[in-house]
Amino acid sequence: MNHYDTLGVSRDATAEEIKKSYRKLARKLHPDVNDAPDAQDRFKAVTHAYEVLSDPQKRRVYDTTGNENGSSNGGGGGGGADGFAFQDIFETFFGGGGGGGGGGRGPASRTRRGQDALITVRVELKEAVFGVNKKLEIDTAVTCPTCDGGCCRPGTHPTTCDVCHGSGQIQRPMRSILGNVMTLATCNSCQGFGTMILDPCNECMGEGRVRNRRSLTIKVPAGVSTGTRIQLGGQGEAGPAGGPAGDLYVEMKVANDPEFMREGDDLHATLSVPMTAAALGTELSFDTFDGEQPISIKSGTQSGEVVNLRNLGVTHLRGAGRGDLKVHIHVETPTKVDAEQEALLKQLAALRGEGFTEGRLVSSGGVFARLRDKLGNL
Repeated sequence: MNHYDTLGVSRDATAEEIKKSYRKLARKLHPDVNDAPDAQDRFKAVTHAYEVLSDPQKRRVYDTTGNENGSSNGGGGGGGADGFAFQDIFETFFGGGGGGGGGGRGPASRTRRGQDALITVRVELKEAVFGVNKKLEIDTAVTCPTCDGGCCRPGTHPTTCDVCHGSGQIQRPMRSILGNVMTLATCNSCQGFGTMILDPCNECMGEGRVRNRRSLTIKVPAGVSTGTRIQLGGQGEAGPAGGPAGDLYVEMKVANDPEFMREGDDLHATLSVPMTAAALGTELSFDTFDGEQPISIKSGTQSGEVVNLRNLGVTHLRGAGRGDLKVHIHVETPTKVDAEQEALLKQLAALRGEGFTEGRLVSSGGVFARLRDKLGNL
């Protein structure tokens, strides 16, 4: 499979399309979030494909020769004899690309920046309201502690390549429309690095980094919601050969709370009030994230009414202040009454002109009478 197929893009894909596809696949295949047996190998393949196609120079060589090392395999695209592009010819004659001997780019560096990483962290709703410090345990690539990123067994060093003599490139003749020309190609012996590691580190196998678990404490700011991402610079995967670490992106997932529901930066809750308390009015205490708060229930309160407690909601992520806590009142109607309670309720109904006969409501007027008359005419 070629690099374009690995990333799932066409050969004429733009740099932005390649980047977008890589990010999507990297999030899906990263070993920290995908435990499939082949996830790590696929993640490495996707990362390698992106490293080639995201570099304009490497991509041009790959498109021309079909191999990022510059050696033709007969499958390259581009214009020019034997898969050799016009730009390569002019660089050969006029020294384009700079850096190495004979107008080449010089030896490649083993040291590269590490990949960015993405993890998801679960926080409780109360933690999202006020913010919290979270201690995380993450599996990631870290600089090899044995060779300190040097890739070689301690006490040894890379050896200069005896084929390219440290340049990372070799000259070779090639026929072109301008005749025979000398071109520069990546040295296959050292893979363009100019040096060879003959005695690699036993712990990292010459990569300069190993996978390990490390602890990290992050500050989750107040006001985060599900999907909020925090970027931690230099906390991602360590780069090969002692390269700088990438960034770590921490994505928040706020858990549902059994008592409170979030809507934007407002919180909603339900308070059940006895029928008598709703009718007569009372003062109640309501338990919030900020502790117990007094709530005044006015006489005649109906189910569905809302008491607004200002500045007791979620802290605004950007800006000062907090949302509100909206308490929805639910008036409880008793489902079981004893004989004494039933007698009292009937007495109250009679005093209110809401008498009952054989279990049916009778009234001399008002809304109950109108309702009774309407139902009686059905």
